[in-house]
Amino acid sequence: MKRRLLAPLLLLAATLVAVTFAAPSNTKRKILFFTKSSGYEHSVISWKKGQPSHAEQVLIELGAKNNWEFVFSKDGSKFSKAYLAQFDTVMFYTTGNLLEPGTDGQPAMTAEGKQALFDFVKSGKGFVGTHSASDTFHTNNESKKGPERYLNHGDQADPYVRFIGGEFIKHGAQQETRNTVENPKFPGFENIGKEYGFMEEWYSLKDFTPDIHVLSVINNPPMKGKEYERPAYPSTWARREGNGRVFYTAMGHREDVWTNLIFQSILVGALNWANGDVTAEVRPNLKEVAPLAYTNPPYVEPAPPKPAKK
Repeated sequence: MKRRLLAPLLLLAATLVAVTFAAPSNTKRKILFFTKSSGYEHSVISWKKGQPSHAEQVLIELGAKNNWEFVFSKDGSKFSKAYLAQFDTVMFYTTGNLLEPGTDGQPAMTAEGKQALFDFVKSGKGFVGTHSASDTFHTNNESKKGPERYLNHGDQADPYVRFIGGEFIKHGAQQETRNTVENPKFPGFENIGKEYGFMEEWYSLKDFTPDIHVLSVINNPPMKGKEYERPAYPSTWARREGNGRVFYTAMGHREDVWTNLIFQSILVGALNWANGDVTAEVRPNLKEVAPLAYTNPPYVEPAPPKPAKK
């Protein structure tokens, strides 16, 4: 599979460079990149000695080429209608229940701040979620190890799950796999081809919001690991929230993914769409392209912890 995937990527590289950094608007856009980790903190968004994280350094470069100004924050207490009003798009790389300080100890979001995010997007603004943004605000704060984590909740899911379009279950070993492109006309996908793939920590996801417009499908052929013993399911999608725009991709775990030209092309297209600078049809298509997506992987009882060495 590796030869099959890498050859097309090399052929596409020159083309992708041209589209990745195209700026469709002369209007400077302001984007909040919010990276509070109430759960696990990924190294790609971790601040080291006060310096921007790896992901933030990539975004600074993309911002300079696309007329975007980024604001980087882990402070959930800032979320309010007045604070969000300055932005065109809010971008999440988060984990856990953001209403709690949690792992990173950064100020928590309030329930009013969470609602302010939904209202911000509904009013006509944008939201882009990357990787663990789907590992955020789990329904009923489900345990990561319990079998309830494998259930679909439908309309009873946390409002954030319905908003972003799906929810993280688990991931297996990092591996190279294939994503099938379902809408090559969506911004950022125009020059990628029929499929793409690279080494990544691919999420197994559940509880998809029925109105998502699936942009790429994964797990056909199946990946290695119990987490992927299921039919093909979406890995990247877009949807409308009121007058606003919501985009999510499960990619973004690894540092080399953030510098990958395909990922950058998809990300830039997503931000241009979320900012409202380009348009795209995002009619619901989940039943067409991934009809068995609600079939979740089997629950596997976690192995007991190893006894401590004496």
